[in-house]
Amino acid sequence: MPKSILGGTCAILSGLLLAAPVLSQQPAIYPAGPAILADTTLLTVEAKGEVQRAPDIATVSAGVVTRAASANAALTENRQRMTRVVEALRQAGIDRADIQTRQLMLNPQYRYRENETPTIEAYEARNEVSITVRELDDVGPVLDALVAVGANQFNGPSFELEEPASALDEARQQAMRTARQRAELYAQAAGLSVRRIVSISESTAYMPPPMPVRTMAVQEAAADTPVEPGRLSMSADLTVVFELE
Repeated sequence: MPKSILGGTCAILSGLLLAAPVLSQQPAIYPAGPAILADTTLLTVEAKGEVQRAPDIATVSAGVVTRAASANAALTENRQRMTRVVEALRQAGIDRADIQTRQLMLNPQYRYRENETPTIEAYEARNEVSITVRELDDVGPVLDALVAVGANQFNGPSFELEEPASALDEARQQAMRTARQRAELYAQAAGLSVRRIVSISESTAYMPPPMPVRTMAVQEAAADTPVEPGRLSMSADLTVVFELE
């Protein structure tokens, strides 16, 4: 009899040990969100807040593209002209930390003829830097200086805010005020009142003015290229769910 009891005990313990890992793999159960009664009236409001700011920095991409019969010749000419570009930027007051190489390429240029194997006709070297201009009045003169020393391609300028967070926060506050006002309006029209906010979701947008794209294939440009920074729009879109009573 004791032997039978012991055997049964071992079987029970064995079953518990086998079950333990299975129990440990069950997903954790998190507390539920705020309870919403079945007869609760919910109101979903979408609101937008938007502010405008004058930009305080500009970004320009500038570069040199050279072409020669050999790879070495293309690189040599490109290096010489790009050195002059960087020197011109430094003379214009651009800090070295605001000049960053974005692209450096050397590609063979092929000649294609019918029924013939493509042959290398020349080599093209391309070097491009991104430049941050912190004095907006200098943007036009900087562009002119780049072309004057040999830059033959550039894109921009793109105007931005160096610190956009405060402007976005103002847009958020504006959007929330609008959402609350609309919720109060709808609640009053329905003979109810706003009890609380159930949820808030947000999307933001930073809309710079259109960026002109320029490709220069000349060695000189007219002095004092006009550049107008305009204004930037910062917006926040909120979707707010209110509980009415």
